[in-house]
Amino acid sequence: MKLIICGAFGRMGRAVASLAEKAEDTDVVFGVDIASGTADFPVSDNIEDFCGEADVIIDFSHHSATAAVCAYAARRSIPAVIASTGHTEEDKALIAATAEKTAIFMSGNMSVGVALLCKLCKEAAAFLEGADIEITEKHHNKKLDAPSGTALMIADGIKKVREDSRYVYDRSSVRQAREKNEIGIHSIRGGNIVGEHEVLFALGNEHITLSHSAFSRELFADGAFKAARFLTGKKAGLYNMEDLLAE
Repeated sequence: MKLIICGAFGRMGRAVASLAEKAEDTDVVFGVDIASGTADFPVSDNIEDFCGEADVIIDFSHHSATAAVCAYAARRSIPAVIASTGHTEEDKALIAATAEKTAIFMSGNMSVGVALLCKLCKEAAAFLEGADIEITEKHHNKKLDAPSGTALMIADGIKKVREDSRYVYDRSSVRQAREKNEIGIHSIRGGNIVGEHEVLFALGNEHITLSHSAFSRELFADGAFKAARFLTGKKAGLYNMEDLLAE
């Protein structure tokens, strides 16, 4: 498997490169990053500089690079794993349009465990009809976007079974009781926390909490590898962790 890594000098990009180095059947043929650094493969700040053969793109860069990644993937019919977060509605529309031309895997979190958490939260939200739902996510102090893509992925999953839900990120500006259709989403930034997500289902006489904690970034790199292999031979379309789990 020949990989292009976008965000090659970032924490996740380096984790992907490290896994690729250990895998006998995988080579990183090109990297993309606006920062400077060193690598065992050629790196440029422009993905269009690479004209060689590649099987899949793994993008762990920044959502501002989405347009360039999608344009390149569509033009060359190369599948892409979009693992960056913080996408705007315009970014999401562009990704969906690109998926009409080549296989695209997109997830707010590359952990299989998080995918299971999302599934369990959907089931709990459907079963616990009267529960108040609050999502808390914790990450390191260098993370740029808030809330995390994972928190929004969990909330979006819950919204599929509670269609009238609305997301509330801050209650400080309004003095009023919590509404039943709210999903509270809270962000904590500090230290070197890799990623923690907790979903509280609060009922009158009991509370149920579902949570996931990540202890190493290799977890997400491994998930991106699984997603890249999953895309091999897939026809054009937009895929996610639910599709990977179902295979």
